[in-house]
Amino acid sequence: MHHAYVLTLSCPDRPGIVHAVSGFLLERGGNIEEAAQYNDRDTGLFFMRVQFACDQLTHEDLRAQLKFFAQPFNMECQLHSTTQPMRTVIFVSKEGHCLNDLLFRWKSGLLPVDIAAIVSNHRDFYQLAASYNVPFHHIPVTAATKPQAEAKQFEIVQSEGAELVVLARYMQVLSDDLCRKLSGRAINIHHSFLPSFKGAKPYYQAHDRGVKLIGATAHYVTADLDEGPIIEQDVARADHSKTVEMLTAMGRDTESQVLARAVKWHSEHRVLLNGHKTVIFK
Repeated sequence: MHHAYVLTLSCPDRPGIVHAVSGFLLERGGNIEEAAQYNDRDTGLFFMRVQFACDQLTHEDLRAQLKFFAQPFNMECQLHSTTQPMRTVIFVSKEGHCLNDLLFRWKSGLLPVDIAAIVSNHRDFYQLAASYNVPFHHIPVTAATKPQAEAKQFEIVQSEGAELVVLARYMQVLSDDLCRKLSGRAINIHHSFLPSFKGAKPYYQAHDRGVKLIGATAHYVTADLDEGPIIEQDVARADHSKTVEMLTAMGRDTESQVLARAVKWHSEHRVLLNGHKTVIFK
Protein backbone atom coordinates (compact mmCIF):
# COMPACT_ATOMS: atom_id res chain seq x y z
CA MET A 1 0.00 0.00 0.00
CA HIS A 2 1.33 3.45 -0.99
CA HIS A 3 1.66 5.81 1.97
CA ALA A 4 2.48 9.40 0.98
CA TYR A 5 3.53 12.16 3.36
CA VAL A 6 4.54 15.80 3.41
CA LEU A 7 7.32 16.87 5.77
CA THR A 8 7.74 20.58 6.46
CA LEU A 9 10.54 21.95 8.61
CA SER A 10 12.40 25.07 9.67
CA CYS A 11 15.56 25.51 11.71
CA PRO A 12 18.70 27.62 11.99
CA ASP A 13 20.68 27.20 8.80
CA ARG A 14 23.84 25.08 8.84
CA PRO A 15 25.63 22.78 6.41
CA GLY A 16 24.30 19.27 5.89
CA ILE A 17 20.59 19.69 6.62
CA VAL A 18 19.40 18.47 3.21
CA HIS A 19 21.82 15.55 3.39
CA ALA A 20 20.61 14.65 6.88
CA VAL A 21 16.92 14.81 5.94
CA SER A 22 17.49 12.75 2.80
CA GLY A 23 19.49 10.20 4.75
CA PHE A 24 16.86 9.95 7.46
CA LEU A 25 14.19 9.15 4.87
CA LEU A 26 16.41 6.77 2.91
CA GLU A 27 17.24 4.75 6.03
CA ARG A 28 13.52 4.25 6.61
CA GLY A 29 12.70 3.24 3.05
CA GLY A 30 11.38 6.64 2.06
CA ASN A 31 11.32 7.72 -1.58
CA ILE A 32 11.38 11.50 -2.14
CA GLU A 33 8.88 12.58 -4.81
CA GLU A 34 9.12 16.36 -4.46
CA ALA A 35 11.44 18.65 -2.51
CA ALA A 36 12.00 22.38 -2.13
CA GLN A 37 14.15 24.46 0.20
CA TYR A 38 14.92 28.07 1.05
CA ASN A 39 17.62 29.78 3.11
CA ASP A 40 16.60 33.18 4.49
CA ARG A 41 19.88 35.02 4.80
CA ASP A 42 18.26 37.88 6.71
CA THR A 43 17.14 35.65 9.57
CA GLY A 44 19.55 32.74 9.18
CA LEU A 45 16.68 30.27 9.01
CA PHE A 46 16.34 27.29 6.69
CA PHE A 47 12.99 26.04 5.36
CA MET A 48 12.18 22.80 3.55
CA ARG A 49 9.18 20.88 2.24
CA VAL A 50 9.56 17.22 1.23
CA GLN A 51 6.85 15.00 -0.23
CA PHE A 52 7.75 11.33 -0.01
CA ALA A 53 6.41 7.79 0.04
CA CYS A 54 7.20 5.36 2.83
CA ASP A 55 5.68 1.94 3.45
CA GLN A 56 8.06 0.55 6.06
CA LEU A 57 6.90 2.63 9.03
CA THR A 58 3.54 3.86 10.28
CA HIS A 59 2.69 7.54 10.49
CA GLU A 60 3.06 7.41 14.28
CA ASP A 61 6.47 5.72 14.11
CA LEU A 62 7.74 8.24 11.58
CA ARG A 63 6.55 11.14 13.69
CA ALA A 64 8.17 9.73 16.82
CA GLN A 65 11.49 9.17 15.08
CA LEU A 66 11.37 12.63 13.49
CA LYS A 67 11.06 14.15 16.95
CA PHE A 68 14.44 12.70 17.97
CA PHE A 69 15.98 13.51 14.58
CA ALA A 70 14.97 17.19 14.86
CA GLN A 71 16.43 17.87 18.30
CA PRO A 72 20.13 18.36 17.36
CA PHE A 73 19.11 20.80 14.63
CA ASN A 74 16.76 22.82 16.88
CA MET A 75 14.26 22.01 14.17
CA GLU A 76 10.52 22.57 14.07
CA CYS A 77 8.92 19.99 11.81
CA GLN A 78 5.50 18.67 10.94
CA LEU A 79 4.52 15.43 9.21
CA HIS A 80 1.26 15.22 7.29
CA SER A 81 -0.39 12.32 5.49
CA THR A 82 -1.61 13.25 1.99
CA THR A 83 -4.42 10.70 2.01
CA GLN A 84 -6.87 12.79 4.05
CA PRO A 85 -8.17 16.16 2.81
CA MET A 86 -7.91 19.02 5.28
CA ARG A 87 -11.01 19.49 7.43
CA THR A 88 -12.23 23.05 6.88
CA VAL A 89 -14.87 25.39 8.27
CA ILE A 90 -15.89 28.49 6.31
CA PHE A 91 -17.12 31.73 7.91
CA VAL A 92 -19.19 34.07 5.71
CA SER A 93 -21.48 37.11 6.04
CA LYS A 94 -23.60 38.59 3.23
CA GLU A 95 -21.21 38.44 0.25
CA GLY A 96 -21.10 34.92 -1.15
CA HIS A 97 -18.74 35.02 -4.14
CA CYS A 98 -15.78 33.51 -2.29
CA LEU A 99 -17.94 30.93 -0.53
CA ASN A 100 -19.56 29.86 -3.79
CA ASP A 101 -16.18 29.61 -5.51
CA LEU A 102 -14.65 27.50 -2.74
CA LEU A 103 -17.63 25.14 -2.64
CA PHE A 104 -17.50 24.63 -6.41
CA ARG A 105 -13.74 24.02 -6.43
CA TRP A 106 -14.07 21.59 -3.52
CA LYS A 107 -16.80 19.54 -5.19
CA SER A 108 -14.88 19.63 -8.47
CA GLY A 109 -11.86 18.03 -6.79
CA LEU A 110 -9.71 21.13 -7.23
CA LEU A 111 -9.03 21.71 -3.53
CA PRO A 112 -7.70 19.05 -1.12
CA VAL A 113 -10.11 20.09 1.63
CA ASP A 114 -13.20 18.65 3.25
CA ILE A 115 -15.64 21.47 4.01
CA ALA A 116 -17.28 20.31 7.24
CA ALA A 117 -19.45 23.33 8.07
CA ILE A 118 -20.38 26.89 7.14
CA VAL A 119 -20.81 29.49 9.88
CA SER A 120 -22.54 32.79 9.24
CA ASN A 121 -23.90 35.77 11.14
CA HIS A 122 -26.68 35.97 8.51
CA ARG A 123 -29.06 33.43 6.96
CA ASP A 124 -28.42 34.39 3.32
CA PHE A 125 -26.54 31.26 2.24
CA TYR A 126 -28.28 28.43 4.04
CA GLN A 127 -29.79 27.23 0.75
CA LEU A 128 -26.39 27.32 -0.96
CA ALA A 129 -24.95 25.26 1.91
CA ALA A 130 -27.83 22.79 1.65
CA SER A 131 -27.25 22.37 -2.10
CA TYR A 132 -23.76 21.11 -1.27
CA ASN A 133 -25.01 19.09 1.71
CA VAL A 134 -22.87 21.12 4.13
CA PRO A 135 -24.17 21.92 7.65
CA PHE A 136 -25.04 25.61 8.02
CA HIS A 137 -24.79 27.34 11.41
CA HIS A 138 -26.46 30.73 11.82
CA ILE A 139 -24.83 32.55 14.73
CA PRO A 140 -25.87 36.22 14.99
CA VAL A 141 -23.21 38.56 16.36
CA THR A 142 -23.74 41.80 18.24
CA ALA A 143 -21.42 43.77 20.48
CA ALA A 144 -23.27 42.38 23.50
CA THR A 145 -23.27 38.74 22.34
CA LYS A 146 -19.84 38.58 20.65
CA PRO A 147 -18.13 36.48 23.38
CA GLN A 148 -20.95 33.91 23.41
CA ALA A 149 -21.12 33.86 19.61
CA GLU A 150 -17.38 33.27 19.29
CA ALA A 151 -17.56 30.51 21.88
CA LYS A 152 -20.18 28.75 19.72
CA GLN A 153 -18.08 29.31 16.60
CA PHE A 154 -14.97 27.84 18.18
CA GLU A 155 -16.98 24.90 19.52
CA ILE A 156 -18.04 24.10 15.95
CA VAL A 157 -14.44 24.36 14.72
CA GLN A 158 -13.29 21.99 17.45
CA SER A 159 -16.15 19.50 17.13
CA GLU A 160 -15.62 19.26 13.37
CA GLY A 161 -11.91 18.64 13.84
CA ALA A 162 -11.16 21.56 11.53
CA GLU A 163 -7.52 22.22 10.71
CA LEU A 164 -8.42 25.30 8.66
CA VAL A 165 -10.87 28.17 9.07
CA VAL A 166 -11.51 30.36 6.03
CA LEU A 167 -12.99 33.82 6.46
CA ALA A 168 -14.67 34.06 3.07
CA ARG A 169 -15.78 37.70 3.34
CA TYR A 170 -16.78 37.31 6.98
CA MET A 171 -17.38 40.90 8.00
CA GLN A 172 -16.82 40.60 11.73
CA VAL A 173 -13.53 41.34 13.48
CA LEU A 174 -12.42 38.32 15.49
CA SER A 175 -11.44 38.93 19.10
CA ASP A 176 -7.82 38.67 20.14
CA ASP A 177 -8.69 35.50 22.05
CA LEU A 178 -10.20 33.73 19.02
CA CYS A 179 -7.32 34.92 16.84
CA ARG A 180 -4.88 33.28 19.22
CA LYS A 181 -6.89 30.04 19.27
CA LEU A 182 -6.90 29.93 15.47
CA SER A 183 -3.29 31.07 15.05
CA GLY A 184 -1.72 29.69 11.87
CA ARG A 185 -4.91 28.00 10.70
CA ALA A 186 -7.27 30.87 9.81
CA ILE A 187 -7.09 32.61 6.41
CA ASN A 188 -8.81 35.89 5.57
CA ILE A 189 -9.38 37.54 2.20
CA HIS A 190 -9.03 41.32 2.04
CA HIS A 191 -10.36 43.51 -0.73
CA SER A 192 -7.16 45.40 -1.57
CA PHE A 193 -3.44 45.51 -1.29
CA LEU A 194 -3.16 45.99 2.44
CA PRO A 195 -3.47 48.39 4.12
CA SER A 196 -5.29 50.50 1.51
CA PHE A 197 -9.02 51.28 1.56
CA LYS A 198 -9.93 49.76 4.88
CA GLY A 199 -13.49 49.69 6.11
CA ALA A 200 -16.80 49.86 4.32
CA LYS A 201 -17.37 50.23 0.57
CA PRO A 202 -13.73 49.79 -0.53
CA TYR A 203 -14.54 49.91 -4.24
CA TYR A 204 -16.35 53.22 -3.79
CA GLN A 205 -13.18 54.53 -2.12
CA ALA A 206 -11.07 53.11 -4.95
CA HIS A 207 -13.34 54.61 -7.60
CA ASP A 208 -13.28 57.99 -5.88
CA ARG A 209 -9.47 57.94 -5.92
CA GLY A 210 -9.33 56.91 -9.58
CA VAL A 211 -7.18 53.85 -8.99
CA LYS A 212 -5.51 52.07 -11.90
CA LEU A 213 -5.09 48.76 -10.07
CA ILE A 214 -7.45 46.92 -7.76
CA GLY A 215 -6.26 43.93 -5.83
CA ALA A 216 -6.89 41.32 -3.18
CA THR A 217 -4.79 39.92 -0.35
CA ALA A 218 -5.12 36.56 1.40
CA HIS A 219 -3.40 36.45 4.77
CA TYR A 220 -3.35 34.60 8.06
CA VAL A 221 -5.54 36.04 10.79
CA THR A 222 -3.78 37.65 13.75
CA ALA A 223 -4.81 39.96 16.57
CA ASP A 224 -3.31 42.84 14.53
CA LEU A 225 -6.22 43.62 12.21
CA ASP A 226 -5.41 42.86 8.54
CA GLU A 227 -1.69 42.67 9.28
CA GLY A 228 -1.16 38.91 9.42
CA PRO A 229 1.43 37.09 7.26
CA ILE A 230 0.50 37.44 3.58
CA ILE A 231 -0.04 34.25 1.57
CA GLU A 232 -1.12 35.52 -1.85
CA GLN A 233 -1.98 38.75 -3.70
CA ASP A 234 -3.15 39.65 -7.18
CA VAL A 235 -4.38 42.66 -9.16
CA ALA A 236 -6.67 43.62 -12.00
CA ARG A 237 -6.10 46.73 -14.10
CA ALA A 238 -8.67 49.51 -14.11
CA ASP A 239 -9.17 52.79 -15.95
CA HIS A 240 -11.42 55.83 -16.01
CA SER A 241 -14.23 53.97 -17.81
CA LYS A 242 -14.84 51.50 -14.99
CA THR A 243 -17.92 52.14 -12.88
CA VAL A 244 -18.19 51.20 -9.23
CA GLU A 245 -20.22 48.15 -10.25
CA MET A 246 -17.54 47.09 -12.74
CA LEU A 247 -14.79 47.54 -10.16
CA THR A 248 -16.79 45.54 -7.64
CA ALA A 249 -17.28 42.65 -10.08
CA MET A 250 -13.59 42.67 -11.03
CA GLY A 251 -12.63 42.79 -7.37
CA ARG A 252 -14.84 39.87 -6.47
CA ASP A 253 -13.29 37.73 -9.20
CA THR A 254 -9.81 38.63 -7.96
CA GLU A 255 -10.73 37.94 -4.34
CA SER A 256 -12.12 34.51 -5.22
CA GLN A 257 -9.02 33.48 -7.17
CA VAL A 258 -6.57 34.76 -4.56
CA LEU A 259 -8.40 33.06 -1.70
CA ALA A 260 -8.66 29.78 -3.61
CA ARG A 261 -4.90 29.75 -4.26
CA ALA A 262 -4.16 30.51 -0.61
CA VAL A 263 -6.47 27.72 0.58
CA LYS A 264 -4.95 25.27 -1.91
CA TRP A 265 -1.36 26.05 -0.89
CA HIS A 266 -2.17 25.90 2.82
CA SER A 267 -4.05 22.61 2.51
CA GLU A 268 -1.14 21.13 0.55
CA HIS A 269 1.22 22.24 3.35
CA ARG A 270 3.14 24.56 1.03
CA VAL A 271 3.05 27.60 3.33
CA LEU A 272 5.60 27.95 6.12
CA LEU A 273 5.54 30.85 8.56
CA ASN A 274 8.67 32.98 8.69
CA GLY A 275 8.00 35.50 11.43
CA HIS A 276 5.51 38.02 10.03
CA LYS A 277 6.13 36.70 6.50
CA THR A 278 5.60 33.40 4.69
CA VAL A 279 7.70 31.00 2.64
CA ILE A 280 5.61 29.31 -0.04
CA PHE A 281 6.83 26.27 -1.96
CA LYS A 282 4.43 26.28 -4.93
